[in-house]
Amino acid sequence: MAVGPRLTRWASARLSRRVARSIPILGAAIAAATVVVTMRKKGVISGVLDTGLNAMPGIGAAKNVIEMVRGRDFFPDRQRTVPVRARR
Repeated sequence: MAVGPRLTRWASARLSRRVARSIPILGAAIAAATVVVTMRKKGVISGVLDTGLNAMPGIGAAKNVIEMVRGRDFFPDRQRTVPVRARR
């Protein structure tokens, strides 16, 4: 057996193991980056719950699929008050 194909298989197996181990860490990093934005849109409690569920690999995907089927969020955005302009 030639050294080239064997080296290629070894390197690809090693790389795939590293990537598989880092996927949950990447998901948590993305969730941490979006928690502030989500808390501003949904409120503190709803934003933390929404981001926490999204950070869990299987549960977050299931939650997002169910929300797409339902057509609405489990934790809706809070109502923003629009400032009323004074009439002249």
